[in-house]
Amino acid sequence: MQSHDAIVLARQVVEAAGGASNPGQTTGQVIGLLLGLLTIVGMWVTFQKAGRHGWAAIIPVYNLYTLIKITGRSGWWLLLFIIPLVNVVVYIVIVLDVAASFGKGVLFGAFGLWLFPFVGFPVLGFGSARYEGTPLF
Repeated sequence: MQSHDAIVLARQVVEAAGGASNPGQTTGQVIGLLLGLLTIVGMWVTFQKAGRHGWAAIIPVYNLYTLIKITGRSGWWLLLFIIPLVNVVVYIVIVLDVAASFGKGVLFGAFGLWLFPFVGFPVLGFGSARYEGTPLF
């Protein structure tokens, strides 16, 4: 093996391990991290407004369970998230019910909580919306 081949091999190993990332990739990762943190902070405050534990926003499966309980649905709905494609429909139903629980409409639920949760949850949490109870009962 020549020294040039060893250098090329070393570069490939470093790049495969994630050691050499380009600035665009890093920027995307930072933006994704910030949007994720914004969503978590918004969910935290929203959960507290609904009388639930705010820290539930940082526990991956428990945050879905908390959203389900905010809507007044049975905790068994959590099992529907295991089924592919059904989980998307169930999540849409849940966020629409969460929006209704705070007196918001279908458009806010669809766009604010489903498509852009990093906007919708902070609006619910830090805005003037009040938890009105479960829309089902």
